[in-house]
Amino acid sequence: MLQRSDLWSLEEYSERRDGYRREVLAHKQHRRIALGDHIVLLFEDAMTIRYQIQEMLRVEKIFEAAGIQDELDAYNPLIPDGDNWKCTLLIQYHDPEERKRRLGELVGIEDKIWLQVGDQERIYPIADEDMERSREDKTSAVHFLRYQLSDSQITALRQGSGLTAGVAHMAYPSEVVTVDDATVKSLVGDLD
Repeated sequence: MLQRSDLWSLEEYSERRDGYRREVLAHKQHRRIALGDHIVLLFEDAMTIRYQIQEMLRVEKIFEAAGIQDELDAYNPLIPDGDNWKCTLLIQYHDPEERKRRLGELVGIEDKIWLQVGDQERIYPIADEDMERSREDKTSAVHFLRYQLSDSQITALRQGSGLTAGVAHMAYPSEVVTVDDATVKSLVGDLD
């Protein structure tokens, strides 16, 4: 969990922002899984969440202790706990009309995006990290998901098992994606 002592003041962040932003963007390259052309999973960790908090504090010009704590309280639950992965699901359609139509067709997709370690049972997200964003007539373009891993899945990953991902939603047929080694290595780092 991040604490106030892990954050820079607004002034110090302003001085460090460009370099830190480049560092975080490089880090994120191996923390994303694209599922087709329109769905991306961005796996969060302490670095990505720290960056998000620092950006929120900067944009909102929050410098008082209570406001900083509110941001920490809001974002800390998105940091993995050592036996799970937490990610931001982004559903991306550039055309507003297509996005509106597709979000209506993709209701419930946040529960249908799976991961699989080797040949073990598929892992579906536990959506308790998600805020109730979807409605009966459309899903949200952004969701926060948690994938809870078993001891055997963690052991298998540490021993070099591969990771695949896919979508089990009728309105979004996608190929099974084999996650690249660099991404698997980055995600295994969350399992300590």
